[in-house]
Amino acid sequence: MASVCFYFQVHQPCRLRHYTIFHQDSNYFDDSKNEEVCKKVANKCYLPTNLLLLDLIKKYRGRFKVAFSITGILLEQLQSYSQEVLSSFQELAATGCVEFLAETYHHSLSFLYSVDEFIEQIESHKQAVQRFFGQTPRIFRNTELIYNNNLPPLIERLGCFDAILAEGADYILGYRSPNFVYRPPNSQRLKLLLKNYHLSDDIAFRFSNRGWNEWPLRADKFASWVNAVNGNGYVVNLFMDYETFGEHQWEDTGIFNFMRQLPEEIFKHPDNDFKTPSEVVAAYDAVGVFDAPYTISWADIERDLSAWQGNAMQQSAATELYKLESKVKATKDERILADWRKLQTSDHFYYMCTKWFSDGDVHKYFNPYDSPYEAYMNFMNALDDLNSRCNRVLRLASAKAEAGAGQKEQESARIPIMETPPSQSAVHTAVEEQARPLPRIPAKRGSSQGQARHTTDGQPSARQCGDQADQPAAPRPAQRAADGVWQST
Repeated sequence: MASVCFYFQVHQPCRLRHYTIFHQDSNYFDDSKNEEVCKKVANKCYLPTNLLLLDLIKKYRGRFKVAFSITGILLEQLQSYSQEVLSSFQELAATGCVEFLAETYHHSLSFLYSVDEFIEQIESHKQAVQRFFGQTPRIFRNTELIYNNNLPPLIERLGCFDAILAEGADYILGYRSPNFVYRPPNSQRLKLLLKNYHLSDDIAFRFSNRGWNEWPLRADKFASWVNAVNGNGYVVNLFMDYETFGEHQWEDTGIFNFMRQLPEEIFKHPDNDFKTPSEVVAAYDAVGVFDAPYTISWADIERDLSAWQGNAMQQSAATELYKLESKVKATKDERILADWRKLQTSDHFYYMCTKWFSDGDVHKYFNPYDSPYEAYMNFMNALDDLNSRCNRVLRLASAKAEAGAGQKEQESARIPIMETPPSQSAVHTAVEEQARPLPRIPAKRGSSQGQARHTTDGQPSARQCGDQADQPAAPRPAQRAADGVWQST
């Protein structure tokens, strides 16, 4: 049996506008250009191909199946610029014959630079898939199928995925075929589905190449190549960009007619069928270990990282971008965080690529720059401004914190120090006692009370100076005696 597993990558970046060091604003992205490209691709690719797939699903009553991974930043653009496309993807999801995969929300290289950011973006993308399509992804594909042995432990730790997609690179597989299911080293739960890049690229890149010895490629010829897998494999994984249909391969090449006729030709062999990635994982056991000590991808003939990390400009730009992570997140500014994440999209580094050899036409496609050096300078200008915004926000936050601390110190200094504040009843008692009139003390002649008294300074008292005996002494300031009784001095 040969199961055909179609997986389509659906992505458009947020392209930068021409941004120089003289710009005073922080609007880095060319909204007008992004809207123009989004609508163009929607009309040439997304809408007609979605309609074709929906027709095929209905025609074959659910036997025809495909899978998509749609990046978060494209979902945002579709919401803003082409709601009709988003609705057509939702209609496909409702058929039960279309699976949606998980990846990094911003189609980033975060796996290579920041594990924390990588996991955050996966979680964000999962939530977006659940919100838009009502599915919880069980299959993970990393940006540009970037993969090495460090990826499976991270994905397995999340506990929500059954398999990972990867490139069937010859220098990793050796004599083995990508038409089987594999597993990563030291993992019994996760499975690996490997791209059959020979057959995938026949559709994605060589379909309209008149210099190719198999041109023109018809559906019956392609189906015969799939049939040859029977007895020599379980599954043919056809992974490609969705823009293959109508954009990379224009309508006049016959690409839509090819896709329309392909299911019928595949079904002519009784052992053939179509499966989603999750169905492949459930149907077939892993036959061996796919050990990838080196990082691989699905880009270019090298199938490595050279498309994004092949020169000093790309390496510098990516390193400086991820150096800002702690600073960006410390600002707690949602717009700064959103801009930083949009700058992570792998396309920005792809535009800086200087490989103008056999893959040159691919790197120029959708490229808004005249040269990779222009792409680098434009990116670094935007990144420098983002860094300045972070610094301003953090300085302001620090100044506010210092001002708040100083104000608290001043308020503390103005409060009088009181060891033990008196109770309210004690205060009232003291006031009442101090306002009470002094008692009248009658004097008797010859008594001790009539004898002369001296003040503390040795002078005779008022009585000794001729006051009448029956008159009380003139009021004097009251003084509390040691025994607590108020008396005259």
